[in-house]
Amino acid sequence: MKFGIIGSGSWGTAIAKILTDNGQTIYWWNRSESSIEQIKTNFHNPQYLSSAQFNINQLKLSSNLEEVIRQSDVIVIAVPSAYAVQVLSTLPSSIFKEKKILSAIKGILPEQNLLLNDYLIGAFDFQLENYFALLGPCHAEEVAAEKLSYLTFTGIDQKTTSAIATYFTTPYLKTILNKDIYGVQYAAVLKNIYAVGAGIATGLNYGDNFLSVLIANSADEMAGFLRKAGIINAEVGYIEHKKNAESKQIHNNYAASVYLGDLLVTCYSLYSRNRTFGNMIGKGHSVKEAQLEMSMVAEGYNASKCMSHINTTIGADMPIASAIYKVLWENLSAKEGFKTIEEVLI
Repeated sequence: MKFGIIGSGSWGTAIAKILTDNGQTIYWWNRSESSIEQIKTNFHNPQYLSSAQFNINQLKLSSNLEEVIRQSDVIVIAVPSAYAVQVLSTLPSSIFKEKKILSAIKGILPEQNLLLNDYLIGAFDFQLENYFALLGPCHAEEVAAEKLSYLTFTGIDQKTTSAIATYFTTPYLKTILNKDIYGVQYAAVLKNIYAVGAGIATGLNYGDNFLSVLIANSADEMAGFLRKAGIINAEVGYIEHKKNAESKQIHNNYAASVYLGDLLVTCYSLYSRNRTFGNMIGKGHSVKEAQLEMSMVAEGYNASKCMSHINTTIGADMPIASAIYKVLWENLSAKEGFKTIEEVLI
């Protein structure tokens, strides 16, 4: 398989490192010619994860998006969700024909309130069986430092999902297989919202005791939404270990790494953009001030509005996510918002 990467931020750079560490030559799109020249000169991305060094002979760098796609079998989309449509909408509608798409987007498309796969189906007549998603828990900074991490790969076509995952298995990264395309992506969206909430709580000087209860209740609220949305067969405590296989097959196990694990690391880690963003809100910064202060996108901000809209149809009981949405979008004070959250925690 030939891989192309759309996106040169921290996560796109981490994915480029994983693939090249496995000996792959990759096609890598960067909109900036000057950034491309800097990578060629310095052998690293000067803007993101500069500690990750590359063999320049393994990089086919280009600012021509169509060319990167045409040269690749598997297209890894790793741009922030807020910019995905802006990037993809310029492409011919037939460009993804006979291509596989591997989503590394950890959010929802804010203007459309859609997961990436649903947007691709509508805009490019893309087939769901050719769509795959790559999810955490996996902070890009720890990948760059080669700290042991786990990635979950999901897709309807399990044979191809397994084949794609093998290209990402390294001594510092283990892979897990999953076929819950909608569940894992919605979980990735929701955990960013709850991580903003964890950051707000920290900024408001709540302690670890409260934070643990908040996150435990957030996990339950997330699972409730997924079940209400029609994600079935939620089996907690069940993992099928296949003999003589590098990857493990998991079912819709909401205690597993891609669900609960990703929620925990995003809520607790100092690398978490969403936690950092929320912390600033809790300390009294406005949303605009927090956005200006941060150099990277906090996916939970737009996600809170998108999921509030989506849940008007789903009808799940989501008081925590609702309070966070009101703090971020309806000018409810962080202090008042968390007073309402205090009353629903168990």
